[in-house]
Amino acid sequence: MDEKVVWVDESDQVIEIVSRRRMRSERLRHRAVFIAVTDGAGRLLVHRRSLGKDVWPGWCDIAVGGVVAADETYDDAARREVAEEIGLHDAIVVPLDDGVVKRYDDEIVSLLGRCYQVVSGGPFAFTDGEITEAWWVDRDDLATAISRDRFLPDSLALLLPLIRW
Repeated sequence: MDEKVVWVDESDQVIEIVSRRRMRSERLRHRAVFIAVTDGAGRLLVHRRSLGKDVWPGWCDIAVGGVVAADETYDDAARREVAEEIGLHDAIVVPLDDGVVKRYDDEIVSLLGRCYQVVSGGPFAFTDGEITEAWWVDRDDLATAISRDRFLPDSLALLLPLIRW
């Protein structure tokens, strides 16, 4: 929680470098990345977040990713998150958003996000402890899965419309 992150304004201009703890406690706008993992055959990797996550613990997510560190670009953060969360160190991480940062705000988080995609059938390694389980969901079954469990609202809002199935 003492990781350094960037507090940004609505135009993605740096206000201050702060601790992740402060960013969460004061709900400061920060940078984040969202990466869809698809298998090239119409399936999306969905996972359950560990109970140790600082927001939405135990919820399901359609994206790997997370907060951009203070010394990273969005692209660097996307590559790091894919390596850390699912063990793909040489994955091709493709931007889905033409470099356009999108805003997401709710009562829990305030962020500016960039969206990406990786096409891989694995194997995956969940070694950083952030993912407790993962499974493939067919495109046609995703809406049902979302209706049955709690899914991260920021990923659904920013990433889901951009996924290339």
